[in-house]
Amino acid sequence: MSATALALPATLIQAQAQSVADGLVASLLARLAQGGDAVLDASALTQFDSSALAVVLACRRAVLAQGGTLRVTGLPERAQALAKVYGVSELLV
Repeated sequence: MSATALALPATLIQAQAQSVADGLVASLLARLAQGGDAVLDASALTQFDSSALAVVLACRRAVLAQGGTLRVTGLPERAQALAKVYGVSELLV
């Protein structure tokens, strides 16, 4: 099936993190159920805080729980640095 990535929004801060996570998890699990790939495209992220990492990690947990693998593409350098500070960078590859 398609490897088309689901895109993270340009702005992802605490105020919308839960609703974004809920939507992405539902979409990712639907793709997995149909035999698709679980891919997140983070290249649009321009304004974010640590909540963006929490969203990606929530997606990862949900996908792993269903036996899948989450791939994250286009993670901006600032987000990569933040992930390194929090010790989760190896989980976002």
